[in-house]
This record gives sequence, C-alpha cells and structure tokens, in this order.
Amino acid sequence: MRLGACWKWWLVACAAVLAAGCASPPRTVSGQDSGPWSGRLAIQVEDNQRESFSAGFELKGSATAGELALYNPLGGTLAVLDWAPGKATMRSNDQTREFESVDSLVAHATGAAIPVAALFDWLRGIDTLVPGWQADLSLLPQGRLRAQRLQPPPPADLRVVLDR
Repeated sequence: MRLGACWKWWLVACAAVLAAGCASPPRTVSGQDSGPWSGRLAIQVEDNQRESFSAGFELKGSATAGELALYNPLGGTLAVLDWAPGKATMRSNDQTREFESVDSLVAHATGAAIPVAALFDWLRGIDTLVPGWQADLSLLPQGRLRAQRLQPPPPADLRVVLDR
C-alpha cells in the first residue's frame, strides 16, 4: 500500500514539473518596449474592389527613423522600407524608390495609409488617438493589435499578430 502512495506522489510531482515546463510567462507590454517587433500584419480596405494586403513583417526603430521589412508566406523578402528625417525609401526586386515621407512610403507599399507614428505607440501599449482611427489594444498582452480607420472613407482594418 505504501508503494502505491509513493507512486501516486511521484506521478503528481512529474505532472507538476511537466506543466511548469510548458508554462510561459504572460506577455507584458510597457512603454519601455521598443521593439523590434515581428509577426504578421494584414490590411483590408473596404472599397469597391475590397483591397487587402497581408505579409510577415519585422519593424524596428521609431516613427522618425526606422525600417520595416515585409515577407511573403514562404519567407522571401517582398520589400524593405526605411526612413529617416528627410528620406524614405523602398527596396524591392533590386530596385529602390524614394518617397516624400514615411507615411506615403507605407501607403504605397501596403495599399493603405497607416499612421506610422501611432503604430509605434500602439505596439508599445500607448493608446495614441489619431483622427478617423480607432485602435483596440485590449489583446496586446496576447500579441494582437487591431486598428480601424473609420474616416475618411473607405474604411480600413489593420490587424497585427506579434511573434514575440
């Protein structure tokens, strides 16, 4: 009988160790989190043709100077966007294009105007208000972000799922 009780305690201890090994700490997002961020992003614009864009991404830097790399589902590079004060470029298919601002660069690459400065704040968990946009940061601790452009038309839906 005593051997059976020891066996039960051993099984309980093993199960506890296995459960602890599978556990992961909850994601915390704070104002100190400065990236880089990586994962998947999707943008859907509800116009006549219902445009959409989806890609893997890695984002680093800040709204004033940074880099956004976009990847296809197989991991190949679609484009690398980089910006600094006074310059914004996109490298894709061995070609480089220059743009007047980071916002026009991102709009060209993704097909939708995205408030880049606010996106950096949203990823840090800061609910920066942008006219016409509504951000939902409630799932950011689980690595998910959603922002919708309600004005000006057409409406747009931005979804981000983070890897880290």
